[in-house]
Amino acid sequence: MGKFEKEAQSLLDAIGGKSNVSAVTHCATRMRFVLNDDKAADVKAIESLAPVKGTFTNAGQFQVIIGNDVPIFYNDFVAVSGIEGVSKEVAKSAAKQNQHPIQRVLTMLAEIFTPIIPAIIVGGLILGFRNILEGVPFESLGQAMADGKPVFDANGEPVYNTIIQVSQFWNGVNSFLWLPGEAIFHFLPVGIVWSVTRKMGTTQILGIILGICLVSPQLLNAYAVAGTPAAEIAKSWVWDFGSFTVNKIGYQAQVIPALLAGLSLSYLEIFWRKRIPEVISMIFVPFLSLLPAIILAHTVLGPLGWTIGKGISAVVLAGLTGSFKWLFGAIFGAVYAPFVITGLHHMTNAIDTQLIADTSTHTTGLWPMIALSNIAQGSAVLGYYWMHRHDKKEAQISLPATISAYLGVTEPALFGVNVKYIYPFVAGMIGSGIAGFLSTTFNIQANAIGVGGLPGFLSINIKYMGFFFICMAVAVIVPFFLTIFFKKTGILAKTEEDAVLDVPLQEPVVEETGLEAGVLVTLISPLTGEMKELSQAQDAVFAQGVMGQGVLIEPSEGELVAPVDATVSVLFPTKHAVGLVSEDGVELLMHIGMDTVNLEGKGFTAHVAQGEKVKAGDKLISFDIDAIKAAGYPVETPVIITNQDNFLPIAEHDFPRAIQRGEKLMTARKL
Repeated sequence: MGKFEKEAQSLLDAIGGKSNVSAVTHCATRMRFVLNDDKAADVKAIESLAPVKGTFTNAGQFQVIIGNDVPIFYNDFVAVSGIEGVSKEVAKSAAKQNQHPIQRVLTMLAEIFTPIIPAIIVGGLILGFRNILEGVPFESLGQAMADGKPVFDANGEPVYNTIIQVSQFWNGVNSFLWLPGEAIFHFLPVGIVWSVTRKMGTTQILGIILGICLVSPQLLNAYAVAGTPAAEIAKSWVWDFGSFTVNKIGYQAQVIPALLAGLSLSYLEIFWRKRIPEVISMIFVPFLSLLPAIILAHTVLGPLGWTIGKGISAVVLAGLTGSFKWLFGAIFGAVYAPFVITGLHHMTNAIDTQLIADTSTHTTGLWPMIALSNIAQGSAVLGYYWMHRHDKKEAQISLPATISAYLGVTEPALFGVNVKYIYPFVAGMIGSGIAGFLSTTFNIQANAIGVGGLPGFLSINIKYMGFFFICMAVAVIVPFFLTIFFKKTGILAKTEEDAVLDVPLQEPVVEETGLEAGVLVTLISPLTGEMKELSQAQDAVFAQGVMGQGVLIEPSEGELVAPVDATVSVLFPTKHAVGLVSEDGVELLMHIGMDTVNLEGKGFTAHVAQGEKVKAGDKLISFDIDAIKAAGYPVETPVIITNQDNFLPIAEHDFPRAIQRGEKLMTARKL
């Protein structure tokens, strides 16, 4: 009888039986199911099983969090169910059956925009900082005088000197920062086309070249098109082929033209790959893919995409500035958080960018509401934390989720607390809706897309910053007190939080280690890099501590070593994660990168085998950091103690800090 045979049979029954399973696979910590009917799964019964640490649904997959023992559990499940497991890619493909066409399009958009979001955030921070340098009054009105009298502009407004007007140093900094700011946003199409080819599995360098052909300096800059007479464009900005001409128009900061151009390139390459013999494919496939894509981009797809983009931005702009803008703001503010759950929120990145490119002020009224929604959901979790602050388990999840949401990453808050218990989620939506109503009423504008949450004020146009702070106060106060009110009065609170208490939980099996309580086990760092708090992990399951507690390391060298004398309990076939059990009974999981299971072992080399004994400092896995990042995956690595009922991790250093491989990382205290 397998270790988890009984629980595997119970899980099979709880998910609706064999007939309800379309595909099943697993990663380092989770069973991943594609179900024919998600509603047939009994979530409460599943989460009552001792090995199960939680469940959630993402991208059409129903995921059951198991932990280190997932390979054993998976094997027992396959044995009792008679269902043959599939690869990760096959499961992802099968999961599409649970998505309607719009969801599939949005999923693809999410996968295209996710790799370039870090650049967009950096650009937003740069523009936000320049926003302060150029717009915040630095000298008082009394100092900005001429002939002893205040100076006024053409509109009768008093003139204040800004930082760059009184400091040559900061003026130089401001001028220098224009360079990366322009590179990120003006040349955004290069990143978009590259990301499309990466997503489609086609040649990425061709995507980069096509992107450059959309923003070349030889083209009329997109920002200058509106101010250039049509006659001038027809005379000076065309390719003249005798019988016809083609406009030499650039697509700086344009999103949809870049998407369409990138897709045309990828589909052309896929088409020719299937038809051209491999022996000559290196010559003809790139040529017959890139050149037609460039022609299509400048004759059909670019102008079409430009028109579509302007149409979308015009509709959104009408909502933001029309007679019913207050209603638009209230609705958008309330529904943005549900957008995040479904993945629809990735569409707003494209709309925001398009608004900045198309409007005469080069600003967007959408981004302020997104930042406010992050704050509101964070405040709802803060309210939940305040009521459960004496419950160590709940506090460990809700407090890091609050901080994460306040810094613009809401997934830990949404999936860890708000959606699970409903009433904090609704409180956040109400607070965000009120803040959105005020934002559109005040016509608050952002100069760029930046970091969401509390730091979002950096992106707000100086003219509207005071109003934005009012909206921020609403987004902080309303959800916090509504969450407490809903819980105290029972409104919406009779949900999973209470119902799950009625389910008789199975007692987890706690292995006896033989150590006395209070004994400390020293763990050395398995990596060289920067040590951070685990709550900063991009994966919500790790960030919330569902798998266990520990630290997060951003490695600077691709070598993972054993942090303690131990036995290799789990070595995944994809070599991206390894589990250890120390001689003192400490169970460890080290997961290199996030979602790196999708690489199917590429870029990873294992130096040990499952069941092998290792000493502290022995090499476990080598990995190619550049290759992992080039594939679009972060390399941040959680180092966690999974048997947290037996051992409490105690970090040895403040966060964040640099750490060397072999340096003391943390201690595990026997409970």
